[in-house]
Amino acid sequence: MKIHTRHTAKHHATALAAALLLSACGTDRVESYGPTPSDAQLAWHRMEMNMFCHFGPNTFSGAEWGSGQEGNDVFCPHHLDTRQWAEVAKSAGMQGIIVTAKHHDGFCLWPSTQSTHTVAQSTWRDGNGDVLRELREGCDAVGVKMGVYLSPWDRNDPTYGTPKYNSHFEASLREVHQNYGPLFEQWFDGANGEGPNGRKQQYDWPMFINTVLQLNPQCVIFSDVGPGCRWVGNEEGRAATTCWSRLNTEGATPSDNKPAPAELEVGHADGSHWVPAECDVSLRPGWFWHPDEHPKSVEELMEIYFTSVGRGGLLLLNVPPDTGGRIAAEDSLRLLEFRAQRDRLFAHDLAQGAQVVSHDGKRGLRHLTDTAYHTYWAAKHEHASLTVKLDSTTTFDIVMLQEYISLGQRVCNFSLHYQNAQGEWLPLPTTEPQTTIGYKRLLRLATPVRTTQLRIDLEGAAPPVLNRIALYNSNR
Repeated sequence: MKIHTRHTAKHHATALAAALLLSACGTDRVESYGPTPSDAQLAWHRMEMNMFCHFGPNTFSGAEWGSGQEGNDVFCPHHLDTRQWAEVAKSAGMQGIIVTAKHHDGFCLWPSTQSTHTVAQSTWRDGNGDVLRELREGCDAVGVKMGVYLSPWDRNDPTYGTPKYNSHFEASLREVHQNYGPLFEQWFDGANGEGPNGRKQQYDWPMFINTVLQLNPQCVIFSDVGPGCRWVGNEEGRAATTCWSRLNTEGATPSDNKPAPAELEVGHADGSHWVPAECDVSLRPGWFWHPDEHPKSVEELMEIYFTSVGRGGLLLLNVPPDTGGRIAAEDSLRLLEFRAQRDRLFAHDLAQGAQVVSHDGKRGLRHLTDTAYHTYWAAKHEHASLTVKLDSTTTFDIVMLQEYISLGQRVCNFSLHYQNAQGEWLPLPTTEPQTTIGYKRLLRLATPVRTTQLRIDLEGAAPPVLNRIALYNSNR
């Protein structure tokens, strides 16, 4: 019944969106192509960048993977300030925080009834502390969404490696989603190592996923194969230059029979499900706080941004709180500098309001250079061409394209040309292949160009549907 209700609600929402688009575009309704994002997935795409917070016993022990045998009292953040986490995230332009509520060591940042390795058994705040409760309150106060990471691998639970453990883990999921929701994302690590008894666990993934969606239908579930979003196949914050939000997931689970990392970077052009790429990377060399490490430079972070968000993925940037329980000043300053650089770079869309002409599909051409998300231009054929006519000679070195993914991901290849002063059409000096677009594609030029006209040639598996063309000058 839950699934039926959810499907009906999504159907009504889609029908309403189609009616609005019909009105906005003044044309016949464009049919969707292939799998499309749910409302929750579309909202997730539009977040573009979120904060990961690895926090737990490893913060204090210096480990990256805890043993599960560390004492409960090792966890002692005397100055915990989760509202500060949320304020840093928001100031940095992030809309959500995902915290490691339970890492591989099995230590729970909330007083779980399913474990004796939790904050309730520590001396921190006399056993009355609850990191998830404080983070929930901090996120709500600042206006940032909250998500959780719960590792199914547990190096502490004595039942790990037996059928009983699946019930323990499922009950943990229930505790978290019932007591700290709504949660915008559930992060499932696919790691499956040995427990304290030397055995590995056969995870009951259908039960885990169904429990989350039953309690929190709008939660986007991350794993190697989704169903909400997928690991990008590396921990460098980098999607492939060709990146499909589609994935074939039949017969696969997050820990077994999953696609190879190289496949996850690219996705599948003929994928049966909408499972977009999430690009996780840490601000520092490690995932947990280590006092001798320092954050990446703004230049490194911008490179990551262009190869994650700029290739249709979502950037999940890990910012580990320190032993006091706060984001370090060095890290928060770097994030503000990163935000300032993005704001400067994308402050002025040089194509906004420009005239766009096409010989293939005149539906909604004016919407390509406005800032409204839910309007679009739709081609009539699989091959189409657009010409952007600028008001005056314009210099730019960044091109942004967006497909209207609510109707599916369609573009397989595209090419960009500009008209020089002699009237010749020359290829833009882009720095990477021009294949997929997806939610957003950012292309940097090797050298800036000056022109009054830009031509975009598109090849799609179905007639292309775009909702934005933008141009930027990084030297402005």
